[in-house]
Amino acid sequence: MKYTFDGRVRYSEIDHTGTMTIPSLINYFQDCSTFQSEDLGVGLELLKEKHRAWLLNSWQIEFVRMPKMGERITVGTFAHEFKGLFGMRNFFLKDSAGEYLAYANSAWFYLDTENGRPCKPDQQEIALYGSEPKLKMEYKGRKIKLPKETETAEPFAVRKYHIDTNDHVNNSQYVQMALEILGDVPKIREVRVEYKQAAVYGDIICPKIAREEDRMVVELCSQEGAAYAVVELMA
Repeated sequence: MKYTFDGRVRYSEIDHTGTMTIPSLINYFQDCSTFQSEDLGVGLELLKEKHRAWLLNSWQIEFVRMPKMGERITVGTFAHEFKGLFGMRNFFLKDSAGEYLAYANSAWFYLDTENGRPCKPDQQEIALYGSEPKLKMEYKGRKIKLPKETETAEPFAVRKYHIDTNDHVNNSQYVQMALEILGDVPKIREVRVEYKQAAVYGDIICPKIAREEDRMVVELCSQEGAAYAVVELMA
């Protein structure tokens, strides 16, 4: 079942060039899937009662162009496969003429929040979402190939504004962190993110950076060296 909502690019969602930022786009995608769950009656309150949560395992987002301040947009999403513990979901962003601005694939897993372990989603819940044919795009794996050589960047603490309703760092915040660490970056045509473990308030993040010929990779790691998330940006 496809789900869409219409919006307009806000001043709070743009950068100094008047163009929507990548984290703002990710927030639109996340909001879209959350709105769908709420409208289907399987939103945050029900999941909290059941001690369940859908957590994001990976993103693959491709950009045609980023919209400008004031543009009218349509955001959409739909599930295209449920397999084992995972649910696969496409997203898209269109302009007022119906042309694609960006599209994405994502992998989610169902979590038992009491024991912290993945579990199979309820069949009734899956049936509510339905399944649509997936978007035409080059589908890459969930795993990001790590660079052989990296440089370390200044460690920093997780702040309260990074945290969402799961008491974890929100998915878009990891991308925001990576962009901040890299500084000025060229026009990005694709972003991939692999989420490995959840960072929480007060954790210290120790970044590792690699700038290769065709990509930039930021590993956001714990003090012990285990990655919370890996962000890959293709120019």
